[in-house]
Amino acid sequence: MAEHLTPLDAGFLGVEDSDHNVSMAIGTLAVLDGPMPDHDAIQATLADRLRGCPRFGQRLVRHALGLGTPEWVDDPHFDIAHHIGRIAVPAPGGDAELHGVIADVMSWRLDRRRPLWEIWVIGGLADDRWALLMKVHQCIADAGATAHMLTGLSDNGFGDAAVAAPRDAARPPHHRPVPDLNPLHWIDNLRGVVELATGLLQPAESPLNGPITSRRRYSAARVALADVEQICRAFDVTVNDVVLAALTESYRDFMIRRGQVPQPDSLRTLVPVATAGEEARQAQNRVSLLLPNLPIEESHPVRRLLAVRSRLAHAKAGGQHHAGHAVMSAAGLLPVTWSGWAAQLLGRLHQRGVVTVATTVPGPAVPLQIMGCDVVQVLPVPPIAMQLRTGVAILGYAGNLFVGMLADFDLAAADELTRGLETAVGRLVARSKRRRPLRDWHGLGLVHSA
Repeated sequence: MAEHLTPLDAGFLGVEDSDHNVSMAIGTLAVLDGPMPDHDAIQATLADRLRGCPRFGQRLVRHALGLGTPEWVDDPHFDIAHHIGRIAVPAPGGDAELHGVIADVMSWRLDRRRPLWEIWVIGGLADDRWALLMKVHQCIADAGATAHMLTGLSDNGFGDAAVAAPRDAARPPHHRPVPDLNPLHWIDNLRGVVELATGLLQPAESPLNGPITSRRRYSAARVALADVEQICRAFDVTVNDVVLAALTESYRDFMIRRGQVPQPDSLRTLVPVATAGEEARQAQNRVSLLLPNLPIEESHPVRRLLAVRSRLAHAKAGGQHHAGHAVMSAAGLLPVTWSGWAAQLLGRLHQRGVVTVATTVPGPAVPLQIMGCDVVQVLPVPPIAMQLRTGVAILGYAGNLFVGMLADFDLAAADELTRGLETAVGRLVARSKRRRPLRDWHGLGLVHSA
C-alpha cells in the first residue's frame, strides 16, 4: 500500500513550488582523508549501505491540479547511477574551491520524476582528500536525519539496519495530533502565537532578507568545542548561546562595514528547536520554533552573549516554544492539499519580518570512517527560501563545531560572515580567561576586559 505525504512535508514542497529559485534540499558534506577509491567501488558500497532506507527507492506521485494526497510509490525504473554523481573541484582544491562546488550543487533542484536525493562524490581536493555530499529533499528528512544518514554510510554503520531515516517507510503509522485541553497551556500558546505573529508581520530593518536568485554561495567555519565549552563555563551559557552570540557579532560587523546602523529588530532570527515527550513522538514532529530578536544593537561581546541567553529564555518562557510546537502540530491537522497550497501562498508573500534562520544539527557522536578513509570534517548545508538570503546550520563532530552558511549569490557575504563568527568566538575565549565579574543594574553578571 502506498504511503501518503504528510501535511508538513507537503508544505516543504509548497515552499519550493512558490519560487522557481528555491531548492528545499538540505545537505551534509563529509571530507575524507586518503586516496579516493574507484568510482564503481564507491557506488557499490553506497548502494549496499543505502538499502535499509526504502524511501530512497521511492518517488512522489502527485495528482492532477494538486487534488488528492501525493503518494510515495516504488520507482520501477530506479537506477542508483542516476543518484550518485561525481564532480571535481578546480585547482588548487582548497576550501574556497570546495565551497564553490557545494554552492553550485545545492542550488540545483532535485528531479521530482525520481527519488528525491543525490550523493555527489567530489574529487580534486588538496592534500590527497576527497568528499561526499549527501543532498536530500526536506520532505524526506530534516537536517538532523541527513547527518544521521551519514553515520549509516560509514564503516561504523548501523549493522544490518544500514541507513535509517526518521521519515522512512518503516516508521510507525502516522497519528493525527491530539488537541491539548489544558487551559493554562492555551494561555501560554496564545501569548506565544501573538509574539510569533507580531515578529512575522513587523518588517525588520535589514539587508539580509529580500528576493533571492537561483545561485548560491557557501562557506563554513570551524571552532574548537573545547573553546566553546570554556566560554559556557565562564559565563553560564549554552553552546547555542555562544554560537548565536558570535553569529550576531558577525552580522553586526557586516552591517556596520556597509554604513548601516544595526537596530534592535535587524536580526529577527528563526530558531528551530527540538521538542521532547510522547506527544511530539506521536505527532512525528519534533520541531518547535522560536523567533527572538538577537541583540545586534549591542556592541559589547559579553553583554551581547548574556543578552542572547536572556532573550532565548524569554522566548521560551513567554510561550513561543509551546506556540511554535502547537503551530507545527496544527499543520498535521490540515488536509495535505491545503497544507501545500498554504505553503505556496506564504512562499509568495514578500515577508520582511524574519531575517535569517539558524538551526542546530546533531552530528555523529564518534569519529567516522568511510571505505577506510577518516572523516575529518562534517559540514552542514541548510536551504534558504521565503526571502531569507542567508541560512545557518551548526553541527558538532570530532571535538569541533562546524557552522555552515548558505547565502544568495548576490549577497556575497558568506565568507565574510563565517570568518567573522570565528573571530567573535576567539574574542569571547579571550574574555573568558580574564573575567572580573560585576553586577549591572538589571542584576546580570557582566565581565569587563582587563
